[in-house]
Amino acid sequence: MKTNQSFIFIFTVAIGLALGGAAPAQEGVTRTVLLKKPLEADAKKEVTIFMAEFKPGARTGKHYHPGQEFIYVVEGEGRIEEAGKPPLELKPGMAIYFESDPAKPTYVHEGINTSKTKTLKLVTTLITEKGQPLAIPAK
Repeated sequence: MKTNQSFIFIFTVAIGLALGGAAPAQEGVTRTVLLKKPLEADAKKEVTIFMAEFKPGARTGKHYHPGQEFIYVVEGEGRIEEAGKPPLELKPGMAIYFESDPAKPTYVHEGINTSKTKTLKLVTTLITEKGQPLAIPAK
């Protein structure tokens, strides 16, 4: 690729990630989008399905997801900590639902892989207003 083409490609990818809902970087946690699609029933909303993988001992930091969140624990064990509530222990096969308003977070939490040797994998489905990020760091 020529220099100008390389710059345009990198710039386009960076803008696409910024506008397309890239989650904030968190040490040892990756979120891989598996599907992103507008909802036919509501043109203002979209559904995003992603795989969240936590390396052993990894933590997300306090954050929230701007909409409806459906979580399925694929493998590993961990914990979700929400202020003012007892920790929720995660085990394979569990399914969980949460919801937060994008403008006013109502479910601020932190995901933690409690294992020192195994990866924690979650499949998460988000239903949000179009253009929202996968996760928003809590202030």
